[in-house]
Amino acid sequence: MGRKVAFIAALFGALALVGPAQARVEVQWWHAMSGVLGDRLNDLVEKFNKSQDKYTVVAVAKGNYDEVTNGVIAAYRAKRPPEMVQIAERGYMTMLLSGAIVPVQDLVEQKGYKIDFSDFIKPVASFWSYKGRMSAMPFNSSTPIFWYNKDHFQKAGFDKPADTWQELEKQLYTIKSKGISECGTVLPGDFYWSLLENYSAINNQPYGTLANGFDGLGTEFVYNKTKVVSQVARLKKWLDDGVMQIAGQGFSPEQLFTSGRCSTFVNSTASHGNIERNATINWSATFLPHESDINPPLNSTIGGGAIWVMKGHTPERYEAVAAFLDFVAQPETQVWWHGATGYVPATNRAYAVARERGYYKDHPTREIAVLQLSRGTPNENSRGFRFGNFVQTMLAQRQEVEAVFAGQKQPQQAMDDAVKRGNEILRQFEKLNAGKTPETERP
Repeated sequence: MGRKVAFIAALFGALALVGPAQARVEVQWWHAMSGVLGDRLNDLVEKFNKSQDKYTVVAVAKGNYDEVTNGVIAAYRAKRPPEMVQIAERGYMTMLLSGAIVPVQDLVEQKGYKIDFSDFIKPVASFWSYKGRMSAMPFNSSTPIFWYNKDHFQKAGFDKPADTWQELEKQLYTIKSKGISECGTVLPGDFYWSLLENYSAINNQPYGTLANGFDGLGTEFVYNKTKVVSQVARLKKWLDDGVMQIAGQGFSPEQLFTSGRCSTFVNSTASHGNIERNATINWSATFLPHESDINPPLNSTIGGGAIWVMKGHTPERYEAVAAFLDFVAQPETQVWWHGATGYVPATNRAYAVARERGYYKDHPTREIAVLQLSRGTPNENSRGFRFGNFVQTMLAQRQEVEAVFAGQKQPQQAMDDAVKRGNEILRQFEKLNAGKTPETERP
């Protein structure tokens, strides 16, 4: 009996030394991804959670980008923000001047992680940085590319779409005249991003003053004085001539392309997953066209979102956030995300790894976005766009372009009106944020 008591006492003593298992630190990440992309985001989070035993990231879908932004603003005001939130590129200035964020480069460096921020692809790094320091972690970076039906072009006598808008127009009219397809191209739902903003960057056209807003809140739109006006006129002509269609109710532009009804389609490289799964055609993709008098064309600009870190949390939770951001930035993670979604790898090292493994031999169209983003050195016209209340200014521009398509305005008048309306919105943002400086305080 004495030996049993001694054994039990020793056993409980050993258990006391071990103690209870350490609970994981849990943090939330609010995001705007749904469908297949939402599934891949959940896969990414699961990979991180299984890679270590200290932290758990909980991914919470909060609707579209606008709903996520509105939700996180409300949560911050109520002093219940998530640790991380995915915000689209159009919300950059709002987040930067909010006073509610912790710059990611400051955070990860304070926590001892060695992310090489200089290795991020130039347009990606420059957009998400303020004074050379990364404000948010690039996550789902994309850019528009030119998708096309290979069979349609070959039937019309062309190997592939032309490099310039002028030659491409001839090809699309030939395809239409020969009855090869119902329409040469379909208007993208986000034409303001792909056919006006990226058009301006690639063709070295200023979109706004002060380096498209990078140099201050006093920026003003000037695209009514550039080739954007003739681009809108071109699209109107294509629409009138039946060369371009607008997707009707019940159909998306992507469906008109993947079904073979329209021969070309401009959309994000992130469309790879859907197109690979749904297309019933022999498709491929290439670079966006440029004007014939622009040589060489410049880089395109990024779309998509980044991960912002919110203020108001404990040091332990920031440890978890920093570990997750370091995981996201690793080449292996970037290569996996690139292959799973079609979004571009955010770093040059990840791109090099994908090339070394021969990934683009089997998936050549997934390299187009990286090459297009990396073309040349970004200048004031091609670094990107930093405008306050950018969603509102974009909506004003969209309404004016749609007035052109409806035959209610001429392209020049519509762009003049879009600029006037947009500049009024910019002045409202400038007034609201007068005297504010971007957050640089460490957690």
